[in-house]
Amino acid sequence: MQSDPHRALKGIFNITVTPFTADGAIDFPALGQAVERVIGLGYDGLLIGGTYGEFPTMSPDERAELFRRSMDFAGGRVPVMLCTAASDVRITSELTRLASELGGYPMITAPYVSEITEEQIVDYFRWIAPAAKGRLIIYNAPGIGITLSARLIERVAGIDGVAGLKQGDLNPTAIDDLANRLGGRIKLFCASDLAFLGPVTAGFDGLSSTNSCAFPELILAIYRAVESGDAHAAIRLHRSWYAFRELARRYGQPQTVKAAMAHRGWSNGHVRQPLQRLTKAQAAEVAAVTDDILAATRLSQPRAVNA
Repeated sequence: MQSDPHRALKGIFNITVTPFTADGAIDFPALGQAVERVIGLGYDGLLIGGTYGEFPTMSPDERAELFRRSMDFAGGRVPVMLCTAASDVRITSELTRLASELGGYPMITAPYVSEITEEQIVDYFRWIAPAAKGRLIIYNAPGIGITLSARLIERVAGIDGVAGLKQGDLNPTAIDDLANRLGGRIKLFCASDLAFLGPVTAGFDGLSSTNSCAFPELILAIYRAVESGDAHAAIRLHRSWYAFRELARRYGQPQTVKAAMAHRGWSNGHVRQPLQRLTKAQAAEVAAVTDDILAATRLSQPRAVNA
């Protein structure tokens, strides 16, 4: 049997939000603490510089430094996906080469252009794949205005060097198609912790989670319950943080998760424009809900490293 070169690419990955200081600089000490926190708890991997990592607000140089520092913080302990998507394909190419050279998994969306054909999308991934050196992650991100169909993803998955898929379209039919057509061929990750029970039980290899920045113990416990086949525990724990999911949908991400992290003493809650930090009233609502969830689930609260 052929060995799987990406066998570690599975499980629960923390979508690490990018912490910023009040003047807008990347807060690398806070980032290092966040990485150490989730690895210490037993997360299987990291996703750096994604949509909720606010990559569109960063310069290419900032993104490159974010990649380098994050890989240093991870220290080879877990696999790391590095989002290299950009509207400028030259930037995508440069960042993809850097990400693969650093030992990460470059994660790329379809091109950010209107009226693109499926053939052009396939050609784009075929063009960029060599830069990823066999570690390319397809990012199906409907938020950019293009949703890749299951059949189109299957075509892209056949390109040499594609290792996995982060699937943002959680339509049950698409999930069923992908799990059955691509399961075992590439690694399949559900892109959202808001509704991941279905994809994971359908056969997906893992989950990428933004809200695990605010509730790392809780989201990990839910995922491990699913992984072990304890559906009752998974459903009970998933229901326990519904009030926070409501706020996240109302106030947006990553603002809401950063507000919860700030309340727990893990960051200062700043985002970059055009995003705006939650108002005092909104942050107070997030804080109250966060406290209720922690009290109800009786989960321990890991403190910030060197806090």
